[in-house]
Amino acid sequence: MPSKKENIENLQKKLGEVLGLERAAQKAVDELIAMKLLKSDSKNEAKEIQDEASTHEEKIQEVVNAFSEDKNIKLDTAKVEESAKETEEKANKIMKTYLGENPDASEALEFLCLAEGGEVSHYEVLQAICENFDNKKALTTVKSILKEEQKHLTQCIEMAKSVVSS
Repeated sequence: MPSKKENIENLQKKLGEVLGLERAAQKAVDELIAMKLLKSDSKNEAKEIQDEASTHEEKIQEVVNAFSEDKNIKLDTAKVEESAKETEEKANKIMKTYLGENPDASEALEFLCLAEGGEVSHYEVLQAICENFDNKKALTTVKSILKEEQKHLTQCIEMAKSVVSS
């Protein structure tokens, strides 16, 4: 069982990671559209996912603020932001590596599946960490976002399958 200090450190790191992934997701959609890899239906769905990523980023920032103002936790927002930047940079690098030189629509959508899968796993772990703290609002927020991320993953899988089967 982690100590209180370890729980707080884990919370800071994981909140930063999900913030970084949400930011990277928003940029990825813009880049994939700019590269003309997302067309019509998948482009519209990706834009919806992008909008929700922006909302998730705002909600997680509220969770960060709540934990930083909690006198028993005193979350270090600078460490959260450092983790967010590092994660966003890693995600952008992974996208460039994954897509390579001449990506097609299938690869673009499969990358979105990979990204959404990463978000789902990070939110699952964040949920487990949040259960160590007495903050029902934070836990409810994370659970709500997790459900939406699971839907995003399913959407992305369906988009990727439709591109290769039509």
